[in-house]
Amino acid sequence: MGAVRKVGLLGGMSWESTALYYRLVNEDVRERLGGFHSARLVLASVDFAEVEAMQVAGDWDAAGAMLADEARALEAAGAECLVLCTNTMHKVAGAIEAAVDIPLLHLADVTADAVRAAGLDRVALLGTRFTMEQVFYADRLRSHGIDVLVPDEPDRSLVHDVIYDELVRGVVRDPSRAAYVDVVGRLVEAGAQGVVLGCTEIELLIGADDVEVPVFATTALHARAAVDFALS
Repeated sequence: MGAVRKVGLLGGMSWESTALYYRLVNEDVRERLGGFHSARLVLASVDFAEVEAMQVAGDWDAAGAMLADEARALEAAGAECLVLCTNTMHKVAGAIEAAVDIPLLHLADVTADAVRAAGLDRVALLGTRFTMEQVFYADRLRSHGIDVLVPDEPDRSLVHDVIYDELVRGVVRDPSRAAYVDVVGRLVEAGAQGVVLGCTEIELLIGADDVEVPVFATTALHARAAVDFALS
């Protein structure tokens, strides 16, 4: 096998989930190659306070320009592909892709491949309010032939608030886990065959052992895709 290809991680949104990416990618490389092997990575980690303010203001153009600059820096540092370590900011994936000549491993495509491989075609989508209410993510899944269900209010508010008030701050609470399980249960009753954890931080809270349907942990899937690229 030739040299392991260098992966560019574009993170900090939040650093809690980016740290999970870093660990998962390195663990996977070590598991596949053995010995003292680890991943060849370059990481750009932004100040989430700046990005969150742009999200709230709806200034996605500014957010896209900011992340495009970071992507160019990663390419200049030798990255051979980009991994955007956040679901929500895939809303500006187009601006990032236009700024660089290296591929962006799109999180929704990676997730859709896993859903289809599991033989499912209707999933629940949990994420930030932006991810659940806007079409940039759900439509990307639908383009792969997958039907997408999102929570009704007030469940959307609950899911969003737990992410921003707790998970991005590293706070993991049992009552919030129970509330998320209830939300998933209602979506399963509505016909969801599985659940996409469409926010990287959600994986800090719930997993496959918490619900009765297949769980698609987007961070783990994305990290695995990054390693597939690095070792290909």
